[in-house]
Amino acid sequence: MNVIQQLKAAVFNGYPVTKEEALSLYNAPLEALGTAANELREYFLGNTFDICTIINGKSGRCSENCKYCAQSALYPTEIQEYSLLDSERILKEAIYNKNNGILRYSIVTSGRNLSDTEMAMICERYRTLRDNCNLSLCASHGLLSFEQFQQLKAAGVTRYHNNLETSRRYFPHICTTHTYNDKIKTIKNALEAGLEVCSGGIMGLGETAEDRIDMALDLRSLGIKSVPVNILNPIKGTPLENSPKLTAEEVRRIVAVYRFILPDAFIRLAGGRSLLPDKGKSIFQSGANAAISGDMLTTYGIRIRDDMAMLKNLQFEVKLHE
Repeated sequence: MNVIQQLKAAVFNGYPVTKEEALSLYNAPLEALGTAANELREYFLGNTFDICTIINGKSGRCSENCKYCAQSALYPTEIQEYSLLDSERILKEAIYNKNNGILRYSIVTSGRNLSDTEMAMICERYRTLRDNCNLSLCASHGLLSFEQFQQLKAAGVTRYHNNLETSRRYFPHICTTHTYNDKIKTIKNALEAGLEVCSGGIMGLGETAEDRIDMALDLRSLGIKSVPVNILNPIKGTPLENSPKLTAEEVRRIVAVYRFILPDAFIRLAGGRSLLPDKGKSIFQSGANAAISGDMLTTYGIRIRDDMAMLKNLQFEVKLHE
């Protein structure tokens, strides 16, 4: 029995794959690895697929220096900048998404965190969504406090998004205006406040396979069950604008290994999926079972109806309720 089959059998029985074992999987034959990862996905989660959408609720002028991000005020990216969208615009988008079969909807805002005034405004937006649109509400607003998470939960939010982005080792190469520990503290605050957490990272920042695995192991230790896998879309004006784009095969390998490490998590293809020739189809056959549909924050995504058609073809069952 080869290493893929040995570890698959062990994971079926609840065994937590180690870093060294994950690294050995990373170099295994891709087709066999992807098939085994898909079998793990089916065993732990069946054919259930979790699909969500986001709205860029506040754009640009961010104080942080994340090297991949078009919204940083430090980089000449020429994106559209605006303050917090009004409730009417956010609700209109939410209703459209709900009517097209979407379960989850998230407001995402640029910036390190929210001021007290912005916090009051965003909670009002969530209450409007809660009272007028039957969607599961997610939120992504930076490095918030425990008290702010309590406010979000009271307003109807059930899940908070805060990516680790990369490994602890590599994080200082990507951002120096906040730390990996700041990220961990934020996630723990959200969990303590009773929110679910969605957290993953961006692939293609210059990190190693070991960095990718280290991040997945940290997510496992935090108990994260929704893990976005973003693919860097190099944006002109950012320090990473000339980074090489990952191949679909490399993303398949990352996701397949993540399935071994996080067997019962929803592994979610997120930003950069539109760069893939098949829009992620082969990766959904290699262990992934969730996605962000529609447009991203500052880049184009994939139309909801196109995603729904692909998922039907792959015989996934899209979640319609919690």
